[in-house]
Amino acid sequence: MAEIHLLSDGKLDAVQFAALAAAVHPQLDYIHLREKRLSAQELLNMALILLSEGVPAAKLIINDRLDVAMALGAAGVQLAWNSLPVSAARLAAGHSLQLGSSVHSAAEIIEAGNQGADYCLFGHVFASISKPGLKERGLTLLKEAVNTSNIPIIALGGITPENMPQVLQTGATGIAVMSGICGADDPASAAQAYRTAADGAAAKGGEKA
Repeated sequence: MAEIHLLSDGKLDAVQFAALAAAVHPQLDYIHLREKRLSAQELLNMALILLSEGVPAAKLIINDRLDVAMALGAAGVQLAWNSLPVSAARLAAGHSLQLGSSVHSAAEIIEAGNQGADYCLFGHVFASISKPGLKERGLTLLKEAVNTSNIPIIALGGITPENMPQVLQTGATGIAVMSGICGADDPASAAQAYRTAADGAAAKGGEKA
């Protein structure tokens, strides 16, 4: 079954995003707190509000802040180019956390895997509202990334329920969404549409097998 990751977009305050996360998490595998403007203390407080609203710690991934992820007992931490190296995070966290690495090329994927990443977030695949003006990498490069990697690849950027089957046909383990849910008029219905698309893709894959 394809994984669905939701990334916070930094536009909602802690209480607003917690309400959204509580409504959509049953349809999702992971929720990333991607809040670059927040201090460690503020990020911890935001995560605790999500937990108080019923979002399981086992679904929470904290972007960049290994210390916050460890303090929470979160599922994992998402590391970017300016975060701790994956190898250093693995040394500190052992195998208590999943380590994700945000990558944009085959070379970065190989390096992340060698350093001990559990998965890579690869994007952006299609034109994205959150990355205006930046050229998308497309399905061909995504497929090359999947074929290069010996760890799971989660595809990011401009992914909708309509184009999700094409993304999964490349062999990607799952998809990550930001505005597709956070910016939706009805986030719960949007999350359900992604889950339905994932289920449909899985069913077609089973038929082919």
